[in-house]
Amino acid sequence: MSMFAPAPLLRHAGITMAACLLIAAALTALGQGLWDVNLAYSLAIGLISWLSIDLLRLRWRESDQIPWPRGMRGMAVVPLGIAAGLVLGNPLGSLYVQQFHPELSAAGRPSLWLPFAITMATSIAMSWGFYVVGKSRHLQMQAEQAQRQAAEARLSLLQAQLEPHMLFNTLANLRVLIASDAPRAEQMLDHLIAYLRATLAGSRSGTHSLAMEFALLTDYLALMQIRMGDRLTYSLTLPADLAGLPVPPLLLQPLVENSIRHGLEPQLAGGHIAVQAGMLDDSHLLLSVHDNGLGLGLGLGLGLPVLPGQPPSGSGFGLQQIRERLASRYGSAARFDLTADSAGGTRACLVLPLKPQP
Repeated sequence: MSMFAPAPLLRHAGITMAACLLIAAALTALGQGLWDVNLAYSLAIGLISWLSIDLLRLRWRESDQIPWPRGMRGMAVVPLGIAAGLVLGNPLGSLYVQQFHPELSAAGRPSLWLPFAITMATSIAMSWGFYVVGKSRHLQMQAEQAQRQAAEARLSLLQAQLEPHMLFNTLANLRVLIASDAPRAEQMLDHLIAYLRATLAGSRSGTHSLAMEFALLTDYLALMQIRMGDRLTYSLTLPADLAGLPVPPLLLQPLVENSIRHGLEPQLAGGHIAVQAGMLDDSHLLLSVHDNGLGLGLGLGLGLPVLPGQPPSGSGFGLQQIRERLASRYGSAARFDLTADSAGGTRACLVLPLKPQP
């Protein structure tokens, strides 16, 4: 927070004025003078005390993150502010009386010891309240920062686990092809090298563009098509206006792998995979992977928000990683739906907020 951040100062000023009104009302109810006189003294002393305390604490604070000075300076802020309020505010109240109530002689004016005592007690209580609120916000900011760092570390761990998983599966397929079809194995190895080269830079960051995600899918599906031949066909649909949107790296590849492994490979004819990106509404991105394979069977479709610790629908390491990554980055704002089509095949849908949750 900068030294003269207006929002906290205005908020404190409003609270102080409300307290001054209550003090003036209480003094008037107790028979301690006229309402307007009590209000003039209360506002003059209270506002000067508040302004002095706030300016001193901001001037002497050790950092922008800690809104109150430490040590002797922190202990001296409130007494100095109250003293300034009494020294400067009392003459202003007297000036008001001279201007608007000259009939009140000095001897006839009510004693000020009670207003002074109430003002001091109120200033101390309000300063302590401001201090506690400021400290609570500072601790909350530290806790939120720690949570963000923990989530980022968890995302890095999940991604580090996912990348070898995909690589090991591809190498296992390559090993089979080397023995049965060396030219296709060489072509597959070239695609694998291109895929890894494209992945190396983007996979170590928290997000990359949706265009990059679809480019990686193109390389991956080319690898799979070499292995499956005519049994695998695919289409990728990415509107130009969505190409620059940020998404977590390798988010769609496990869904495509799951479709191939559990949907298309087990059936003799193979099948088709369609990957599409679109907008669900003004604030949510919709990504879908649809295949015409064997399907999930009955009772495995889900349409629930992604929550930490939620068990995955279906089976497979990749699906579990997707749920955990979405939960870490987006919390309950993201959705992962895995449903079986009535005509056969499986549809996996990801609904992502355009802005990650804080």
